[in-house]
Amino acid sequence: MQRKKLNFLFLNLGHFFDHLFMLIFASVAALRLNDEWGMSYAELIPYATPGFVAFGVCAILAGWIADKWSRAGMIVIFFIGIGLSSILAGMASSPLQIASGLTLIGVFAAIYHPVGLAMVVHGRARTGIPLAINGIFGNMGVASAALLTGFLIDNAGWRSAFYLPGVISILLGLAYLVFISSENAAEASDAGAAAAGKSAPASKPRHVLLRVFAIIFFTTAIGGLIFQSTTFALPKIFAERLSDFAGTATRVGWYAFLVFSLAALAQLVVGFLVDRHSIRTVFATVAMLQVIFFAVMTQLSGIAALAVSIAFMFAVFGQIPINDVLVGRMARSEWRSRAYAIRYVVTFSVMASAVPLIGWVHGNWGFELLVRILAIAAATIFAATLLLPASETRLQSA
Repeated sequence: MQRKKLNFLFLNLGHFFDHLFMLIFASVAALRLNDEWGMSYAELIPYATPGFVAFGVCAILAGWIADKWSRAGMIVIFFIGIGLSSILAGMASSPLQIASGLTLIGVFAAIYHPVGLAMVVHGRARTGIPLAINGIFGNMGVASAALLTGFLIDNAGWRSAFYLPGVISILLGLAYLVFISSENAAEASDAGAAAAGKSAPASKPRHVLLRVFAIIFFTTAIGGLIFQSTTFALPKIFAERLSDFAGTATRVGWYAFLVFSLAALAQLVVGFLVDRHSIRTVFATVAMLQVIFFAVMTQLSGIAALAVSIAFMFAVFGQIPINDVLVGRMARSEWRSRAYAIRYVVTFSVMASAVPLIGWVHGNWGFELLVRILAIAAATIFAATLLLPASETRLQSA
């Protein structure tokens, strides 16, 4: 039991670092490089796009290797690879060089979601709370990216924002390698257990599977657009709309950290609810809250903007575990990593397209139009959730 808890901790830390690394550049570009390299925010943002493309595309290969070889072994590669890539990104002296480093970060970051989430849900009947806890760690990575980066920029330069997390991740990878290599760590390395199918759900009719997975992929795509747009752009939104009391990179980072940290608690609430109620009802409620809060946000600034930011991020983060619970219930254990991989290829491919969209919208119309677009996107998710078959979205014993 103790080893299971330690393995779960490693997986949670992996989720933390996965999201932290993918958002370091967002704060670096918004708060420092535009001055140091003489480029606007809109000009810098596209250099992050290849990394987000790799974040999505490489998930399929990572999931396939994990199902065929070793999920735990892939997590070791994730920790060490993403750490080395971050150090390389910190050594960049031109936009093309930093784009290369960010692309490598994306390649290794792609490993975590299809592999780590399959390990989190393996052998569990109720997956809502474990996925929620794991999701909170990921959200704290999102929150800490702005906070840590802002602090390091102000005190040690922007390169240290890549160096320090990189070194820590490498050390975690080496520690996890020791953990899974120990004689009694068979539970941590579950390549063989994946074929055992202990947590395999009961077979579902083909038409139900097709319907549910179609809805999963659609809501995943739109949800990815919303998640990426809000988490990537929030430091810049705060720099513009909280300028009266957020005049430094560190302060912007603190406010972003506050919003993301409070919003992360939504996953525990949603995780509890989806283990006990129809996902269709929970999902529809979360989507409608996004529509309402995005619509309210368009004209706000100052303290009001901060308060509503917490509200809409609460709804955005609350959606995260829902699709993962659905995949876990519908996909059999032996191909679950690949199912999660497809889900996250869709997510991160859309997230990659969101990055240039943010730069383009901001450069031409400002963030007010972006928030309106997100409100419309959330409305389409709400409509899609109503098509979920209620009888198939309640918990069934494994």
